[in-house]
Amino acid sequence: MCRKALLVLWSLLAAAHVVAARDAGVLWTSKVQPIIDVNCLKCHGPLQQKSGLELDNLDAMLKGGDDGAVVVPGKPQDSLLFKNLAADAEQHMPPKKQLTEADQKVIREWIASLSAADVTPAQKPRAARHFETVTEGVDTLMSEDWQQRKLKPAGAVDDRTWCKRVYLDLAGRICTQLELQAFLDAPAATKRAAMVDQLLASDEYPVRMRELWDVFLMGRPKRERTEDQRKKNGWWAFLENGFRNDRPWNETVHAILVARSKQPEDKGASWFVYERRDDHQAIAEAVAPLVYGTKINCAQCHDHPLAREIKQAHYWGLVAAYNRCKNVEGGADVSESAVGGFVNFTNLKKESQPAIVTLLSGGTVKEKRPADDQKEEDEDDNYVDPKAKVKVPKFSRRAAFADAATQNNPLLARAFVNRLWSVFLGRGIVQPADEMNGRNAPSQPELLDWLAQDFAAHDYNVRREVRGILLSRVYALGATDAPPETFAGAIERPLSAEQIARSWRVAAGLPPKDDALRRATITALPDVLPKDYNATYQQAQFLANSSLIADILKPGSDGTIKRLAAAPDPTVRVREAFLATYDRLPDGEESKRAKAFIQSRSKRPLEADRDLMWAMMTSAEFLTTP
Repeated sequence: MCRKALLVLWSLLAAAHVVAARDAGVLWTSKVQPIIDVNCLKCHGPLQQKSGLELDNLDAMLKGGDDGAVVVPGKPQDSLLFKNLAADAEQHMPPKKQLTEADQKVIREWIASLSAADVTPAQKPRAARHFETVTEGVDTLMSEDWQQRKLKPAGAVDDRTWCKRVYLDLAGRICTQLELQAFLDAPAATKRAAMVDQLLASDEYPVRMRELWDVFLMGRPKRERTEDQRKKNGWWAFLENGFRNDRPWNETVHAILVARSKQPEDKGASWFVYERRDDHQAIAEAVAPLVYGTKINCAQCHDHPLAREIKQAHYWGLVAAYNRCKNVEGGADVSESAVGGFVNFTNLKKESQPAIVTLLSGGTVKEKRPADDQKEEDEDDNYVDPKAKVKVPKFSRRAAFADAATQNNPLLARAFVNRLWSVFLGRGIVQPADEMNGRNAPSQPELLDWLAQDFAAHDYNVRREVRGILLSRVYALGATDAPPETFAGAIERPLSAEQIARSWRVAAGLPPKDDALRRATITALPDVLPKDYNATYQQAQFLANSSLIADILKPGSDGTIKRLAAAPDPTVRVREAFLATYDRLPDGEESKRAKAFIQSRSKRPLEADRDLMWAMMTSAEFLTTP
């Protein structure tokens, strides 16, 4: 590629998308709370409240401490929280440390932005409302939320953009020109619903969903061998079949938690536990976001320092649910003992407590605990089949936990719909999407409540949920400068490595599947739905110099490059290149610059076409969801 094209590429990758805080809520979440967490919670958090003052949550802060209010809305000069930050303050805070001028300015700005309405106690939740479809519920509740915020949402995107967006989300790739044209020519009144239904019924949809939930549940494989093992041992097929057959999500989760193949559709589910190689704490930490929607890692040594509802008992209760498990070598089976696994944990007060399977949603798994001086006997009668290689106890602790976690656990539905929302809208209603706890309030609480209740009421039907969100008004919005948590416009979403690899091949006029390109792209760009996207030099090097990208853009290969070469008119070549990569025509300035680039290399036209395509395929427009 020419130096100019590389410089353009690098500038596109390095550009940061900065959204200024616009109100007290945004300032609190994005700037003030992190400052408080780092500097104040040791003395004024869940574990200790000096002077009766708690600063770990907004309600407690606004309530004040023994000396009264520390925040006066709109008046930082009268607020102790701000006044005590001054270097010469009589009661200087934080002790033995001076906040930077920038941090002080943030706190001052936040207090100044507070109004009386911000400190008014929240109203009780309204009674559950009924909507016939997910789309109706989303559209109604989001519209009400925008009205309350006095926000005007962005306009809807055109059909071309919407079609490309849906293909990326459901098929994991951009659409071909033929697919786009078929959509544009379809009857206007029904074509969007028909397109979503068509993709939901395709073989690409379950693969795309498996790619996402494989990472959400297992993380990116650190080695190719790990990926091969997930595929070989049926984990991929288990996830794909669940999405393909629209298996109720609670049943899918139950199979994952039990980690035994009682029926054919459960084959491969045990790999979730098996891959963690008898590390019961790692299993517990992976289970929590799945069934509760939040990480619990911080509750290992003490109650969670920020989210008060997460206790040590919840962490060690999950460990207890799996500490009777042991991998059976030579496959992916996980055996379970009928005895043992009774352990204690120690809190910060040096008190020993028994680890009982305790659910974050409430309740415990009941089982008889032996006396301290009682020795348990592991007898054949304790097992369903004592001679079986894979031991299954008549009372299975992990099966009892799986029952409780998938039958009487409202957090399960909330966790899934929030994660699904983040996939299609760019962030969760609770953000981060895997930290749904008291520390992170939902931006649209009524919507989250309704989506979760509706999802559970309709038998955890994933396809219904996906369809409803994708046909909603909010999904079809264009760009806006409104705060992202309002969902008043599209949020920029970086494509995953799988989406990029397949879309590159589609743009090049080739079949989308290519394992070598996919794996190389995953290695270079491993993040899926990153909280903050920051391009690295190594990523730019891959995008600029990968031999695998060069292979699909070889001048002599079939596909887009060959088609461009057949058109002697530079204007036609530019137009075809834009349609192949961006599914749109170039504007005047783009056409002028691209045409000039091609003409400047008229002696090597095939390389000019290749480099133009390469630059476009690695641009910010291509690498993000439209």
